[in-house]
Amino acid sequence: MPVTLAKRRVIPGFGLTMGFTLLYMGLVFLIPVGAFLLYTTTMSWETFWNAISQRQVVASYKLSFGGSLIAATINLVFGGLVAWVLVRYKFPGKRMVDALVDLPFALPTAVAGIALVTLYASTGWVGQYLDIFGIRIAYTQLGVVIALTYIGLPFVVRTVQPVLEDLEAELEEASASLGADRLTTIRRVIFPALFPALLTGYALAFARALGEYGSVVFISGNLPFRTEITPLLIVAKAEQYDYHGAAAIGTVMLVAAFLMLLIINGLQWWASRRHG
Repeated sequence: MPVTLAKRRVIPGFGLTMGFTLLYMGLVFLIPVGAFLLYTTTMSWETFWNAISQRQVVASYKLSFGGSLIAATINLVFGGLVAWVLVRYKFPGKRMVDALVDLPFALPTAVAGIALVTLYASTGWVGQYLDIFGIRIAYTQLGVVIALTYIGLPFVVRTVQPVLEDLEAELEEASASLGADRLTTIRRVIFPALFPALLTGYALAFARALGEYGSVVFISGNLPFRTEITPLLIVAKAEQYDYHGAAAIGTVMLVAAFLMLLIINGLQWWASRRHG
């Protein structure tokens, strides 16, 4: 009678590592978010709706989501270009530029905000010259977008960079040898390979910008209905002991961000299956 042997995994310890993974995810993410949503359910619908539909809150939604989308889109374009230059070209100071990409990771966001104000205020190093042409950055919505762009750039660069490094140059050479011009090679060969990584970087940059607080509060001026972001309102509500209001606004941010990230991840899955 033949004996069937159980197929063993090459790397043992799946059960233990999966247990630690679930425990970590539960303690760090699932339990806090679950408790947060559970607390929100203690409010009546009228209280919840009044908290999230105030004109000041709605204005902050528009700035937070709109500014995050604009900043992530800017980073999608220029982050991809930076990654391309760092991977495909050799030039003096390349390592320095590569290290500067990670500066937003290392620099405290409050310090970044103060630095941006120093640069772009009407009396700042750059702002004083822009002010001559009537261009104001500090304490405007443009300043908020610049701050969100600054903190999101590394996510796109570091996501696209390893994919570019693994992309074989022979594919481009084969495309050129078959008569394709540079634009066709980019559209048919390079872009399909980079598209999933670009979407991932875009999602990470958007998520990071949506929850940003430290760098924005300094350069925005926190003017109600104009430059006030939603995270600032949540903090203000909590400081005023209006925990229901803070939880309601936070729930809207959480659900909206989850839906947008779900859409982006769906596009990434579709692109990987189509071009895979």
